Amino acid sequence: MSQEFKHITVLLQEAVDALVQDASGFYVDGTFGRGGHSALVLEQLAETGELLGIDKDPQAIAHAKERFADEPRFSIAHGSFAQLEQFVTDRGMAGKVDGVLLDLGVSSPQLDDASRGFSFMNDGPLDMRMDTSSGESAAEWIARADETEIADVIYTYGEEKFSRRMAKAIVAKRQETPITTTAQLSKIIAEANPAWEKGKNPATRAFQGIRIHINKELDDLESCLDQALDMLKIGGRLVVISFHSLEDRIVKRFIRKHVKGDEHLPRGIPFTNDMLEIRLRSVSKAVKASDNETQDNVRARSAVMRIAEKVA
Repeated sequence: MSQEFKHITVLLQEAVDALVQDASGFYVDGTFGRGGHSALVLEQLAETGELLGIDKDPQAIAHAKERFADEPRFSIAHGSFAQLEQFVTDRGMAGKVDGVLLDLGVSSPQLDDASRGFSFMNDGPLDMRMDTSSGESAAEWIARADETEIADVIYTYGEEKFSRRMAKAIVAKRQETPITTTAQLSKIIAEANPAWEKGKNPATRAFQGIRIHINKELDDLESCLDQALDMLKIGGRLVVISFHSLEDRIVKRFIRKHVKGDEHLPRGIPFTNDMLEIRLRSVSKAVKASDNETQDNVRARSAVMRIAEKVA
């Protein structure tokens, strides 16, 4: 039996309270993980309510099928939340969804399991795929990408200012021996980083950038947000928890765009709100974890939750 790694769900009560407005509604947990949010959603649903879970990770799918095997209100779909429209439409619920929840980033079980290749702290195969059943692993990408591409990924998605030095070191080292483990890559990056920060592993940003690229996380997020807006019913809620600035920036801009509506109408011409095509209202300011939660769960410190409601 495979080892089960613990996951502490961040902003659990706050997210579900914001999401579930109708106990008989149809909801989507686009990042099932280990089912923390899903379990609480199901507690708040009536017998006629329904919940669809989505996850890329085959281990998460297996966990969902076992944990909720006897729960008729729950179903699970294997794939990316970027396939939201397809999964919802297949169930005949397009435009009828009461709420969509996204808890972004990598989960604790993925980070803690060295065999998944996400962590620079534990040596394992250099994989980093959330969906281990398809796609290119980090090792395969590192082996074929040119120096410029590697540097651009580390800089853009990892916000690492020493990305050029790191990419050069990676390309030089792979000419000597294949880079196939997290320990190898972490060592190369650390040695190429001339300014180690106190309390932060020198490979942190680079690993983040490569992981985001391998899993197409930001592209999938942008696609999912557009689809969620179309799949939600009027009054339906969008609840998104982000863990770093790149994710949160995308969510913040998306909500702001649809709260303000069309800003390109000609000046001096009277117009109604309908003409602005306002589709969302912001439900609250950004929500962050309480001091008590951050003391119990370090990961919660960077969490930012944004909530919006569909109005048109």
